[in-house]
Order: sequence, then structure tokens, then C-alpha cells
Amino acid sequence: MTAHNRRPLPKRSLVWLSVIVVALAAPLVFRSDTALNIGILLLLYATLAQAWNILGGLAGQISFGNAVFFGIGAYTSTVLLVRAGVSPWLGMLAGAALALVVALLVGFPMFRLGGHYFAIATIALGEIASTIVTNWDAVGGATGIVIPLVRDAQGQPSDSWRMLQFNQSRLPYYYLALVLLALTTLVTALILRSKLGYYLRAIRNDQQAARALGVAVLRYKLAAIALSAIFTAIAGTLYAQYLLYIDPETTMRLDLSVLAALIAILGGVGTVAGPLIGAAVMVPMSELTRAFLGGGGNAIDLLLYGGLIVLISLFEPQGLIGIGRRFRRSPRSQPVAVEPAPVSSSEEAH
Repeated sequence: MTAHNRRPLPKRSLVWLSVIVVALAAPLVFRSDTALNIGILLLLYATLAQAWNILGGLAGQISFGNAVFFGIGAYTSTVLLVRAGVSPWLGMLAGAALALVVALLVGFPMFRLGGHYFAIATIALGEIASTIVTNWDAVGGATGIVIPLVRDAQGQPSDSWRMLQFNQSRLPYYYLALVLLALTTLVTALILRSKLGYYLRAIRNDQQAARALGVAVLRYKLAAIALSAIFTAIAGTLYAQYLLYIDPETTMRLDLSVLAALIAILGGVGTVAGPLIGAAVMVPMSELTRAFLGGGGNAIDLLLYGGLIVLISLFEPQGLIGIGRRFRRSPRSQPVAVEPAPVSSSEEAH
């Protein structure tokens, strides 16, 4: 192929390529533990938001119970590891499978409620699950479970890919979280371009009209919550291995579900890039605010990004994605058409 036949990459592809390069190089540039910790949390929360986006953004089913699937992934892999010595990789698959089953079991009756009743039901589901785990001694109860460190022959903490533990450096956690986010984002993009994506958007826009046109509404809602639950549970396993400790407060709290929804809403629901942009803004702001304010912050970070979302929602319901689109369409960004000067009769004669 000659140079004249080569077509330049589309602008959107260049943007995504730039994002990938920045994400891969970021931990090599910002090497501090604080920066790496923020990067890992950013990727994990972006995954949660993207998984929520499949259900809440594409299908329009607002859920505040996705922390249940996150907790299922964390607890399944951790209990299997601590009690039976099962590798977290197998525990991750088991957690994803269990989250899938639970999503289908609870989704079947709850989707029949619809609207805000579904959102309220997901809150109740989260509180019920958290109460059960808190009072269940077999899974650690309220005190939680500490994951034992992998040690070498000298008794020093060591790294182990089989046990998904990296005690010498957090860098592998970062790239694993990046792979998980990339996979979740890719699946979301494929859904948007598929028949499933068209059906989910039809359900979101007008459920009754979609049903009248022959769309199996319940079936596609279940598909959305199943995919959302799988990716959320996998993120839960990775989060548990990163912290090496789990309890109901860190894995099944209501504000974790709310945070996933808020990140997607901030960036722009129903879009592929929205949850990524929302996480890139919200997570560093939240973590840095907590670091600067210390223990006396009293959740001021929640107030800050909650207020930010309110402001954006008032001026642009489509979130940061909508603001970017509006900026690109502004008159200043459009080329100015210059009309030709009128030609006089004498000039015409010449």
C-alpha cells in the first residue's frame, strides 16, 4: 500500500489511542504511592460506573444496589481463599457466576415494579444483603476477613500472580484494573453498536412503545443487569485483593452504589466515555480532598462533588459529555463564511 492510499485514523480513534497511551504511561511518570493509589481507585471506580452505565444508562433502570454484586465478588473470592485455599482467579470467576445468578433471581421480580419503585427496591436489596453479611459469622460478620500475606522462604511478604498478591509494588494492581476497565468499556461499546443496545435504548426511551413493537422488555433488562453484575463482581474481587481486607462497610455500603451512579451521571449516562470522564474528575478530587482535610473533613468531599453534579445537571443534563458537545457546537468554533464583495458595473465591463 502506497503512502497516498493510506487513510488517516479518525479523530475519535486518535482520542482513544491517546487515552490508552496516557493510562499506560501514567504510573511510570507519577511513581509516588499516593498517585498510584489514586490511579488504582480511579480505574476501579470507573469500572463500577461503566458497569452501572450498562444498566442505568443504556437500559434506563436506575439501580442503587450494585454494591451487592461488588460485595458478592469480594466475599466469594476471599472466603474461598481463606477457608479452602482457592486461588483468587478461580474465586473471581465463582464470584462473577454467583453475582450473575443473584442478579437474575432478584431482577426477575424487581423489574416488574418499574420506574422509581425499582430504584427503591434496589436500595432495600442492598440493606438486606449488608445486614445478612454483618450478622453471618461464617463470612467474618461485622469484623470482616483479613487476607493473609503470601510469604517467601524467609518469611518476608512476596508477590504471587497465582494468589493475586503484590506486596512489593502496587503497579500490577494498576495494570490489572486498567485491563478490567478496558474490557468493561469495550463490552459497553459493542453493546451500543449491537441489537441489544438498540433494544435497551428503546426500553429506556419508552418501555411501553418498545413492548408494543415486540421487544422482550424483561429479557433485555435481565441481560443488562447480568452484564452489570458480572463486571461489578470482578471489580469486587480485585478490590479485596488490593486491600487484603473486607468487611460489609467497605464492600456493601449504600454510598458505594450511589457513587457508581454519580460518576456515570457526572460524565454522561448512556455514553461510552461518560463514566471514564466522570471518574477522572470525581475520584482524584475526592481522594485529594480527603488527604488535605484529613480525618476532620467530615465527608466534605461528598458535598463538593455532589454540588458539582447538581450544577452540571441544572445547566447540562448530559453531564460533562454534553458540555463538551455544546462547546464544539458554539458559534465561535464554527468557521465564519466570508461573502464575496459586490462587483461594480465598471469591473464587469473589464
